[in-house]
Amino acid sequence: MKRSAGILCPIFSLPSNYGIGTLGQSAYDFIDFLSDSNQTYWQILPIGGTGYGDSPYQSFSIYAGNPYFIDLDELIQEDLLKKEEVQTLEWGTSTSHIEYNTLYDLRFKVLKIAVKRFLNQPTKDYIDFCQKESNWLIDYSLFMSIKQYFNGKPFLEWPISYRLKEEGAISYLKEELKDEIEFWKVCQYFFFQQYFKLKDYANSKGIQIIGDIPIYVALDSVDVWSNPELFQLDSMRQPIDVAGCPPDGFSADGQLWGNPLFRWDVMEKDQYAWWIQRIKHQLRFVDVLRIDHFRGFESYYSIPFGSKNARHGVWEKGPGYPFFEIVKNQVPNAKIIAEDLGFLTDEVIELVKQCGFPGMKILQFAFDSRDTGSGYLPHMYIHNSVAYTGTHDNDTIVGWYTSCASEDREFANQYLNINSDQEIHWQMIRAVLASVSNLAIIPIQDYLGYNSNGRINIPSTTGNNWTWRLKQDELNETLSSQIADMTRLYGR
Repeated sequence: MKRSAGILCPIFSLPSNYGIGTLGQSAYDFIDFLSDSNQTYWQILPIGGTGYGDSPYQSFSIYAGNPYFIDLDELIQEDLLKKEEVQTLEWGTSTSHIEYNTLYDLRFKVLKIAVKRFLNQPTKDYIDFCQKESNWLIDYSLFMSIKQYFNGKPFLEWPISYRLKEEGAISYLKEELKDEIEFWKVCQYFFFQQYFKLKDYANSKGIQIIGDIPIYVALDSVDVWSNPELFQLDSMRQPIDVAGCPPDGFSADGQLWGNPLFRWDVMEKDQYAWWIQRIKHQLRFVDVLRIDHFRGFESYYSIPFGSKNARHGVWEKGPGYPFFEIVKNQVPNAKIIAEDLGFLTDEVIELVKQCGFPGMKILQFAFDSRDTGSGYLPHMYIHNSVAYTGTHDNDTIVGWYTSCASEDREFANQYLNINSDQEIHWQMIRAVLASVSNLAIIPIQDYLGYNSNGRINIPSTTGNNWTWRLKQDELNETLSSQIADMTRLYGR
């Protein structure tokens, strides 16, 4: 990876008239902004459909795209929707935050109109798509249809025959829900068509996309429902133990994520075929893949199911380097970033070195007295790393600076040579861009100087996360020139 720079901005954070960022014109405009700003990378978050809590890290499927991202204006251009069917609806009262309840109520109603018109004359491309993606699309569309049939309940609350995917019960619903099943298939067709058109445009402008692959999958997902043997579940599909992180200086209770844990011994028997297929699929959508919670491959934190917090978990051994040997053999050209944050042991550090993947350096962590921090100071960085001011899980620079402990602020001021009349976000951005890390990524909120109102996620909390959006016309030529000049100044 040569010396370069990029910007982190989730698709859902892009401006639009319909309540959430989409794969439409604003996404193309953002790519133009990146190009004009002398950037090489656009980092997005996972792009799967979201459920309770709206987290992109808790998706219904590791393969399916988020139907919310389907651009409605493009469907209007294709005569699948009429303007009045879309533009007369109230998509929310806020232009700066997503209102997911409104989206849920309206989006699928509108998409059903478009799908119905599309199915009047289904194209050969659609038929080919269904065949090509059948290894996941059939189960996904069935899962989502049954979920709607049971009023959106998690599959663990379905009647036992459906929860256990018994053939007799499933066969009945396949016929009963055939129209609904087709709806979910067409939505994925729309998503795939729009996404790959956008990706082609990005690549044509010299922009590469960095995507995320969460190590774990959501409990309420087609992946668990269809492959129970791969997860630590009992005979009724209830988890035995679940994922999380232990208590640390940031959280006395730790983090209880609730994802089911893998049966690594079972996965090993077929050379981790499930994982290989997953990685290959994700690399169709992105140019570089960031593996979230990389340390979980060395050892993972196992918490008894039903625990109220993460205090009583234990560390268990993961598959380690033999897993990545197989990945490198099966996917030899994969460009991977290791999210090596959190509680790191010598074994985790060694695994990252063995793999040769660039790790992550978060500047905010360097000044936090609750943590050792020293490895995150820019003069400690190495070339084979990705430097950030912060990630989607951190506060913005301005938000952090105004709320951190006074000793942390004083340390940052001293290290960065900050005077009171200087803008903290530009000074921290400058430090990241000036570092020796081959790649520097800056969240768009930091370039804009947002306070905590621009924060995307507070880990281990629900509500008010994953909602932040750019406003129209915030990304102007003045900002673009400023970013481009600084990027060139530091040889990126």
